[in-house]
Parts: sequence; structure tokens; C-alpha cells
Amino acid sequence: MAVSLEHTPTWAFATIFFFTIFISYLLKRSIDFAGTWLKRRQKISLYDAVDKLKEELMILGLLSLILAVVQKPISYICIPTKAADFLLPCSKVHDKTNSSSSGHCAARGMVSLVSQQGVHQLHIFIFVLAVVHVLCGVVTMVLGRVKTRRWKAWEKETATTVYQIANDSRRFRFTRDTSFAIRHVNLWTTTSVYMWIRCFFRQFYVVDKVDYLTLRNGFILAHFSRRRTFNFQKYIKRALDDDFKTVIRISPFMWFLMVIFMLIDIHRWYSYFWLSFLPLVIVLSVGANLHMIVTKMALQLDKQRTVISGAPPVQPNDDLFWFGNPRLILFLLHLSFFQNAFELTFFIWIWYEFGLKSCYHENLGITIARVTIAMVVQFLSSYITLPLYALVSQMGSDFKPSMLEDRTREALRGWYEDVTRKRKKQHTCKNPSSFHMQDSRISMRTTT
Repeated sequence: MAVSLEHTPTWAFATIFFFTIFISYLLKRSIDFAGTWLKRRQKISLYDAVDKLKEELMILGLLSLILAVVQKPISYICIPTKAADFLLPCSKVHDKTNSSSSGHCAARGMVSLVSQQGVHQLHIFIFVLAVVHVLCGVVTMVLGRVKTRRWKAWEKETATTVYQIANDSRRFRFTRDTSFAIRHVNLWTTTSVYMWIRCFFRQFYVVDKVDYLTLRNGFILAHFSRRRTFNFQKYIKRALDDDFKTVIRISPFMWFLMVIFMLIDIHRWYSYFWLSFLPLVIVLSVGANLHMIVTKMALQLDKQRTVISGAPPVQPNDDLFWFGNPRLILFLLHLSFFQNAFELTFFIWIWYEFGLKSCYHENLGITIARVTIAMVVQFLSSYITLPLYALVSQMGSDFKPSMLEDRTREALRGWYEDVTRKRKKQHTCKNPSSFHMQDSRISMRTTT
């Protein structure tokens, strides 16, 4: 029989309470330290991402708190027995053990909507989701940074004399003779099936230096005319930070999807196994499409120009992307990241609460396949697809706010706030009567 705090030694629950506070405070201070460190190093985008992460953790903490408070009232909500046998995640097992509210509902010939034990298990699920979400976010950020750091050497190469001579605007070449055209244009590129197959497998390799330098040149020509000193690699890093801030966010739509995923987890449906393929399909489709965009740019250049001067002048255009919307790809990556984190969360939670041999894991082979797919998707999206998107998405018609340095953005933001504050102050000074009228109304309300 469970012992309440009335009959528990004070030193026992005081010790537990102390360590709970200590761990919570340590985690909070760690997140604050990370945010301060990023802000001090002028990593404003990553600082905003950490701030978003704190916001998501706060929401998850509130959900956990609400469940802890209302778990007993929920267990006193009674439903008919037939309704309790509908849409079960496991086969029905009739036993005599039940929650503490079984007598309340049993007296009416009914059962609890969710037992106290069930609400407590859901409470643990939210905690595991918070931990996994943070860990997946950290892995995504680290792997993405490692990938873009490799492009730093290519950026330095653009300042060398050899590169400038090879891409001198006074040097004329046939378009087909450029390395970019040789890589992408051939007799088979007119076949859509062949193009998709080649782009599909190309995503598993590192980004080619020719593609990086060509996209860099096209971006600079489109937005800076003849300026050659722009650090494209640093810009890509800032763009990746902004994309990361979007990807780790849990939107209301994602919460709704989580409810749907829980609803369709029905015995013998194996819905989680089939759903585990969705993030993999999204990531692989997006990766192939991003390489397809680069190939289309090469084909357009080959059709438009026979002879070029300097580096291949590819032209950024939103029409290259699905439905003319580069942000759609980021939404799909956001969706795959969230569902993948949910898949890992569900596996860890089931393992902790019910064990590997529970009814949720009737087929061990399916369970292993699900976890393997989730790990593969995490690596592909973090190390390959998201950095590739940060690069290729610059081929849209418009440039991103990431073009501005973090300090410049902060200065502009501060300038905007100062201007807004001064305008409000001037408006108040020009209309003192309205200010006094509002003040008198407030005083009348307080006196009444």
C-alpha cells in the first residue's frame, strides 16, 4: 500500500525536494549561461533559438504541472465500459487491479476516463519529450555547424589570385566548358527520371566546391552587382542559425499532429511503424529537390547563353522551388524534425514505463527498424539536408535578413525601438489634453 507524506519522514521528502530544486536551478542556469555566451559572441540568431527553446520548455513545464494537479479529478471522470474497449493501443487485459478511483466509477458500473496512473505516465511522457527535443536540437545545431565550417576553406579560396584569374570577367568561355556545366549538363539531363535519380543519390555526398562557388557568384551578382568581398560562408552560417530557430519551434499545428499520432496508435495497426517512414521520405525528397534546383539552374544557363565571361552567372529565382515558395521546404524540414523527435520520445518512454517486451513492442524487428530510421533521419536532416537548404535557399528571388551582420541587426532593432519611443513621446506632447483626460479618468476610477 502506498504511503502518503503524512507518514513519510521529513528528512526523506525534504531531501528529494532539495535535489529537485537543485537540478531544476542548475538546468536553468545552464541555459541562461549558454544564452549569455552566445549573445556575448554576437550569435544573435542562436541566442534567439535558445530563447525559443526556453519558451518551449516553459510550455512543456506548464503542461506537466497541469497534469500533476488535475490527475485525481480526471480519474474521477467516468465513462461507459464499452467506450473504454474502443481504440486500444494493446489487446484488452482484464484484471482486478485498478486506480484509486476504481471504486468511485465501479459503483456506477463504469470505468475511469484515465486512471491516476495513466495521467502520471502521460506526465512522464511530456518530460521525456522535453529532454529529447532539447537533445535533438543540440545535435542538429552541432552537426549543421560542422558541415558549414568545411565551406570556410572554399570561401578563403575566392580571395586568392588563382581564383580571381580563373574567374576574371574578361575571360570568355563556352558555357559547356565550365566545371559547373560539365557537372550538371549532359545528354541525359533532359530526362526527368534520370535527373531525379541522379539528384537523389547526389544528396548523400558532400556539397561540391563547384556548386558552392557558382551559387556564391550568382547570389553576389543578384544582390551586390560587382562586389566580390562578401563573405558568403559567414552569411550561410547566419542563415542556418535562423533556419535552426524555426525548425526547433513546436507550433500549435505540431501539437495538433501529436494528438493525431496518439489517437491512431491502435493495436495491430502498426501506425507508428508506417509513420516513421514519413520523416525519411520528406528528408530524402527535399534533399533530391535541392540538388534538382541546382541542376535546373545549370540547364537554364546553358539554354540562355552559349558563351559566358568569368564565373557562371546563375540567376536566383523563386520559380525553381516547389510552388515558388522556398519557405515550404523549411516547413517540411520542421515537420520531419518534430515527428522524428516524437518517434524517439515515444520509444524511450515505452522502454522506461513498460519495458522493451511490452505490448507496444510486440514485434522487436519493427521496433528496431523504427529507431534505426529515426537515427538516420536525425543525421541526414542535421548534417546534410538543413545545411544544403541554407545554401540553396539563397537562390530565391529575395535575400534573407541574415545578410545583415548580427551587430547591424541589433543596431537597426535598437534604432527602430528608439524611433518608435520618440514618436509616442512626441504624440503625447502634441496632445496633452488627451493625456490629462485619460489621467483624470484613471483617477476617477480609482476613487470610485
